[in-house]
Amino acid sequence: MIQFLLNQELRSEHALDPNLTVLNYLREHVGKSGTKEGCASGDCGACTVVVGELQTDDDGREHIRYRSLNSCLTFVSSLHGKQLISVEDLKHKGELHSVQKAMVECHGSQCGFCTPGFVMSLFALQKNSDAPDHAKAHEALAGNLCRCTGYRPILAAAEQSCCSKQPDQFDAREAETISRLKAIAPTSIGELNSGDKRCLVPLTVADLADLYDAYPQARLLAGGTDLALEVTQFHRTLPVMIYVGNVAEMKRIEHFEDRIEIGAATALSDCYEALNAEYPDFGELLHRFASLQIRNQGTLGGNIGNASPIGDSPPLLIALGAQIVLCKGETRRTLALEDYFIDYRVTARQESEFIEKIIVPRATTEQRFRAYKVSKRLDDDISAVCAAFNLRVENGVITDARVAFGGMAAIPKRAAHCEAVLLGQPFNNAVVERACTALGEDFTPLSDFRASKEYRLLSAQNLLRKYFIELQTPHIETRVTAYV
Repeated sequence: MIQFLLNQELRSEHALDPNLTVLNYLREHVGKSGTKEGCASGDCGACTVVVGELQTDDDGREHIRYRSLNSCLTFVSSLHGKQLISVEDLKHKGELHSVQKAMVECHGSQCGFCTPGFVMSLFALQKNSDAPDHAKAHEALAGNLCRCTGYRPILAAAEQSCCSKQPDQFDAREAETISRLKAIAPTSIGELNSGDKRCLVPLTVADLADLYDAYPQARLLAGGTDLALEVTQFHRTLPVMIYVGNVAEMKRIEHFEDRIEIGAATALSDCYEALNAEYPDFGELLHRFASLQIRNQGTLGGNIGNASPIGDSPPLLIALGAQIVLCKGETRRTLALEDYFIDYRVTARQESEFIEKIIVPRATTEQRFRAYKVSKRLDDDISAVCAAFNLRVENGVITDARVAFGGMAAIPKRAAHCEAVLLGQPFNNAVVERACTALGEDFTPLSDFRASKEYRLLSAQNLLRKYFIELQTPHIETRVTAYV
């Protein structure tokens, strides 16, 4: 059984189909049809809902953290122990919520189909903001698309709702909601079981290892932003899933003198602060990683584990020399991330083995790390090419070189020939040009709807040139802002 709060209503579910999304649960099982399906792939934001989780600050203060999510990509099992808020829950005692009023007063809606999703993104923004911030408003709304109104009045609604922020019914009930969330906090393995399909929800790494050993055919579910597409886009059935989002050990970020250890189930939005502090280019790339709704769900381990050749984080992690810890039963092994990827969607992971955490080296003053993403639009788009460069230059000579790309091969991959040309050579234009030529030996990219093979190779070479120029003239540095 799983338990969660539907606004303030306790829901206990056991026999639901584990393949059921929160979107369809709301619309078909509880009659809340305000949440809309636009794309069923996490691109449009019409299905946005907000999930509240109990958080404890470093000073021991308990509060509820509200996050916007795409309900079309969220399976119901991931709600275990949380609070689900949909657009119907905002109106209180016959009065619109302040974010709804702002949308009305700023004329932020025409056909209205996308409006509930915008309202929920604004609600989450308001809950997580103390003052209006243009950049935060853009970030909060980048995952919501509108085809008729235009975005200026919606951004005006964001400013108004944050400027005129007033306590609402959720603030008034915070202590009560905290108490109720504590009462339903999971204490044992949860389960949804419809007879022919099941989803298990472990709470510890040990439980996860035991379950995965017992069900090696199970699909591991973290954020589900990739896995859920098999259900919503390809109409496949997932007979057995194991949801790892309630394993607290795999959601920790620990800092050591020489490294940062990030649990594989840590949401990308939670990774931002730690990675941005060490590597600002990594932080910049995370801002361009899909939408905030996706970053609130998607995990660093999931972005690695799905072994996509166009995943944004693997090239950066490979260039940084990151490692992963793989767990199977009581056995653990540490593997260089670059050795995890073998071929298209083929990895070094053994049966019943899972990624427990990612180890990222701390930055050093000698490193010159930069990352670049080339895509057809700036926000919420998949890379045509993703490049990461990490050179160590001492007395004008390149003493270490790690160059990695995504979108250039069947796997995220280091550019071995390029690195060989750079290593031990002076860091000058002539050497960089020879290294650009060597990229043609490292990669034979494919042509697809995102880019031609010629465009990809030329982009990769130009990004290396860009990296060199920026390091010589840092005042023109633009970092991860390249796009087609």
